[in-house]
Amino acid sequence: MTEKILIDTNIFIYAYTGDDERKHAISRDLLRNNVLRNEIIVSVQILNEFYVVMTKYKYAHNEIKLCMNEIIEQVKVTPLELETVKQCIAVREKYRYSWWDSLVLASALENDCAIVYSEDMQSGQIIENKLRIINPFTESPEE
Repeated sequence: MTEKILIDTNIFIYAYTGDDERKHAISRDLLRNNVLRNEIIVSVQILNEFYVVMTKYKYAHNEIKLCMNEIIEQVKVTPLELETVKQCIAVREKYRYSWWDSLVLASALENDCAIVYSEDMQSGQIIENKLRIINPFTESPEE
């Protein structure tokens, strides 16, 4: 069954950098497997974060552009709308995540995702009775 999933910035960072070999391999496998089986959702926020973090890793603009083009070709990119921000406020108040993590969760909810893959949030937590957070580095994506 095809699910909509949202993949957070950190998964893409590990997939495109070799900084942590174990997380690199897990991230690459996660992306490869889900591109084939599921619809991957990425908000423009995640693309923006990806660009900024990759510059901190000293990647050149043209290298980052190639990575971003590869990501964009394989995922559905969604905008941030006023409704996303309103949902973010509600998520932040209810679940006490940072503004940026709440915005990721709001985007996932807005796009009817079943799963968010991220290492930055509480793995296993269910948001609004429909969205599960999975840390692929501590929990099997198939669980």
